[in-house]
Amino acid sequence: MSANDVVGNGRFQYQQNQLYCENIPLADLAEKFGTPLYVYSRAAIVENAHAFLAQAPAGALVCYAVKANGNPAILRLLAETGLGADVTSGGELFLALHAGFAPEKIIYSGVGKMPHEINAALDAHIRALHVESAMELELITEIASQRQQIVSIGARVNPDIHVETHPYISTGARQHKFGVSPETAVALIHTAAQHPWLKPVGVAAHIGSQIQDIAPFTASADFLVGLADELASSGIQLAYVDIGGGLGVQYASDNWEVQSEKIEKWVTAVAEPVRTAGYGLVMEPGRSIIAAAGVLLTQVVYTKSQDAKQFAIVDAGMNDLLRPTLYSAHHEILPVKVRRTSEVRRTLTYDIVGPICETGDFLAKERPFPPLAPQDLLAVFHAGAYGFAMSSNYNGRLRPAEVLVDGATAHLIRQRQTYENLLV
Repeated sequence: MSANDVVGNGRFQYQQNQLYCENIPLADLAEKFGTPLYVYSRAAIVENAHAFLAQAPAGALVCYAVKANGNPAILRLLAETGLGADVTSGGELFLALHAGFAPEKIIYSGVGKMPHEINAALDAHIRALHVESAMELELITEIASQRQQIVSIGARVNPDIHVETHPYISTGARQHKFGVSPETAVALIHTAAQHPWLKPVGVAAHIGSQIQDIAPFTASADFLVGLADELASSGIQLAYVDIGGGLGVQYASDNWEVQSEKIEKWVTAVAEPVRTAGYGLVMEPGRSIIAAAGVLLTQVVYTKSQDAKQFAIVDAGMNDLLRPTLYSAHHEILPVKVRRTSEVRRTLTYDIVGPICETGDFLAKERPFPPLAPQDLLAVFHAGAYGFAMSSNYNGRLRPAEVLVDGATAHLIRQRQTYENLLV
């Protein structure tokens, strides 16, 4: 990584050997707000959101997957761009409504909806509930009948499409808990069509996350269109096909790309079969909007040698960024300040580890750096998605602060927790 390299849609870049987010040195943010610290680029988020909207056919609905990053300020920003919301819990529904997403642009998925969550969705008059089991449809039917309220229903289908991704984030094969078989989906839609308080409106699929190849998505779109056509032939005309999300990002620096360009190619590919068949299109992107727009800043606390191993112990751990521990996920880690070439006589190979009492507490393994020292600042890239969202208070650790950078202005969008927060 040289001082001329640009990452994160061009919003994170080196200037005079210092790493910036838009027009602010990350070192200044670390000094002002402390570390660990999540930093997001407003411009990168908006650019990615607009890439989806620009390529989508007329009338399409782009629902941001709230689970990727549910910070209220970021949700408000995305709602203002015109996106809808894909929610998977009562809490995410609350956040989406609080952020200003129009109820008619909210779709509720998830395998374990509770009665109070279904009632909250009906109170809000959201676009649709996507059903993932026969028992769930029975509960929704009971609640809709009690309320005498028409409920729009979609069926999430498991298309049994296998993809190249981590097994924990592959969701579209038969052995996964998500969705129902095509035969069951057709039966559920027919059941809904025959009930006075249910209105079938769509079919949906989500085949997984962090998928790089576009072909499985087009296969899923073709599959869903075929299913919708089958229902139409029996007299049930659906309004939309929901292709889900899952478009991957490149985490390794040797393959970084302009995310907005990749988004445009993906939308064009999945939209074509749906548009040609005459259905409305729904998409549920999350990672592809927010991942590259965020970094996690962390500071070296100690270094040590142990046999042949070199460790850099930093103040961020698996409680702040779980992905490396959970998925063995790769995040590029770069120095916030680049030393001059004349100052770097050698490199060492480090494991970048946190303070948590778990062997699995690491941010990276076997990474080359110039010799690190306490107070050195490191930036963990592509941390905008499933970073803070999956953070915890494990080991009594405090969740970090979050900052949104807009040009030369930094907005604190979440306060760092205090010890008193551990009591409530």
